[in-house]
Amino acid sequence: MADRYGFVRRSAALCAGTVAAALASLTPAASLTPTAAPTPAASLTPAATQTSAAQAPVSRPSSGARIRTAPVPAVPDPGEAAVLGEAHARAHAERRRATAGAEDYPQVKRSSGLAALTLSQRRTNDALPAARFGRFTEFFPSPDFGVHTALLPTGKVLLFSFERVEVNPTKETGPTDRIGRTNAGRAFLWDPALGTGARAFRKVEPPTVLMPDGLNAPRPAPFFCAGHAYLPNGMVGVFGGNTGGKGGSGARLSFVFDPWTETWFRNQDMSVGRWYPSVVTGADGRQIIMSGQSERGTGTPTPVVERFPALRHPVPWRPYDIPVGLASERLRVDAPFRNDYPHLFSLRDGMVYGLGRDADQQWLFDPVEETRSGLPRRPADFRGYGSAVPLPAGLRGPDSVLVLGGDPRDPNTYRLSGGRWTTEEPRAFGRTQDDTLILPDGTLLTVNGSLDTRDYGHGPFNPKADLKYRRIELRDAHGRWRLGPAQRLPRGYHSNALVLPDGRVLVTGDELQQIANDPDIGDEMDGSIELYEPPYLHQGGNRPALDRVPAGELGYGKDFEVASSTAATVTRAVLLAPTTVTHAVNTSQRHLELAVTARPVAGRAAGTGGTLGLRTPPSAADAPPGYYLLFLLDGKGVPSTGKWVKLGAR
Repeated sequence: MADRYGFVRRSAALCAGTVAAALASLTPAASLTPTAAPTPAASLTPAATQTSAAQAPVSRPSSGARIRTAPVPAVPDPGEAAVLGEAHARAHAERRRATAGAEDYPQVKRSSGLAALTLSQRRTNDALPAARFGRFTEFFPSPDFGVHTALLPTGKVLLFSFERVEVNPTKETGPTDRIGRTNAGRAFLWDPALGTGARAFRKVEPPTVLMPDGLNAPRPAPFFCAGHAYLPNGMVGVFGGNTGGKGGSGARLSFVFDPWTETWFRNQDMSVGRWYPSVVTGADGRQIIMSGQSERGTGTPTPVVERFPALRHPVPWRPYDIPVGLASERLRVDAPFRNDYPHLFSLRDGMVYGLGRDADQQWLFDPVEETRSGLPRRPADFRGYGSAVPLPAGLRGPDSVLVLGGDPRDPNTYRLSGGRWTTEEPRAFGRTQDDTLILPDGTLLTVNGSLDTRDYGHGPFNPKADLKYRRIELRDAHGRWRLGPAQRLPRGYHSNALVLPDGRVLVTGDELQQIANDPDIGDEMDGSIELYEPPYLHQGGNRPALDRVPAGELGYGKDFEVASSTAATVTRAVLLAPTTVTHAVNTSQRHLELAVTARPVAGRAAGTGGTLGLRTPPSAADAPPGYYLLFLLDGKGVPSTGKWVKLGAR
């Protein structure tokens, strides 16, 4: 049941989940994922385009041969259809047809490639002590390419992308320009508590939709290359996607993934299509959506700015406030980015900083007044898909951003602070398609990267890669960088990484490299995941313990207590925002120190337990409402396992 604001209450959602689980026990789940909201009529007819004709074309390298007509659908096996259902049997037929081209890039080549990468990784990393550089540990198959990832407040990881249309890594793997059934999305959950095998993954297919492509072909929503951010209730808002054709055209799709019921819910379509948009959560908990290629296709980024949910709807706050059928709304201000996926950050002044890929497109947005003003031109020229990180600023929210990567010829890093740019210490070399994370101890980690889009040093669509792009880099508290160990796979375009609650780092993405080094291209485990342990996990001794945190919501500027059996050894307490990332765009990252207001009673022996008094950040501008990981750290910078707390009591 939905209330008058469109929120579906938990009881209804749980019923839907129970029914789905029961059906799944009888029939494969691919065709049974519940669609929690009706398909809005706006998505069934061609949508009006609201894009300035004066916009310059987007700078995106060619992604291979374009298919301008709808492919003939694969014919399902009648026997499979009788058992599995027409839709699921058709999906199997499509996969068989795609795999039929595997002889163009034989399995022996994939297996030998992975073996060579494994050997070179070991040889490189054996000389690097883990206590200083960390180490890569597990490498395991995944059923998804991981083009999009999100750490959920349940501790699970959401992975989503597209169904492959090619298994030859020298061709375009994704259905970028396809229309019809093959232009489809897929999604999975990985539960680290269940290990690394196939049983640790669960399919959470997006709702079935009809796209305005003239074919009237239902398929799982093609929401790949969308934008996403967190709502205060821990749900992930996902906006846009690929309608297909025209070099890739924007979809008006608007979804929310509910981590509590593990279900997708559909909202009203946006006013414009968006392919490659950016989304950021503001101080009020609402999401600001900018840029993305319109329905007219590649080269037509939209200047329209939207907000979700619209002001007439309350912000989804509680876990049982599920947005269904809610509308977004256009803001009065526009954002005329010439290129897609700008970096967006909501900093501690409450403003949204829009840092475009073009040096002259750096803007400051006021989401309340709905205005835009200019920021100084960024040093250096155009930057492709590179990182940007809001730098830790102690007890307050971030007030500066570090921009790095995106140009393989430029190893410098650039900091925007106080309305001006400075050139900071460079990394070892320039790279693009890289991902940079804030770790619990406040240091930075760069993983992934390449020379260019799908070019790892030996030409586009060539799986051979220079070793240097596989090496991580670490930035210490003084801003100094050092090269670290090599990851197993080269990962460039569509690569991703995030910090897990136990302090390890998940690395995934790059469909080209994943299928080029797939140990079994015939199975349904298309992707792979690597786990990296930062140096703080190799300092010896026991980690600090965080035994209990408050279960309810925490207001701003409020004191609270946590229990720790090692309270006497704790020197710092920090909040780390979870990551949801794609295409090197990570708008959710945030790191804040918490004031320690009370310590264990004097004389208590170390390790005998106690409580710590802490104080939350002063305002929602410092830390937008929602879920954060709380870590306790000792004097060596070793963090506890993180526990979830929720900021923003109402």
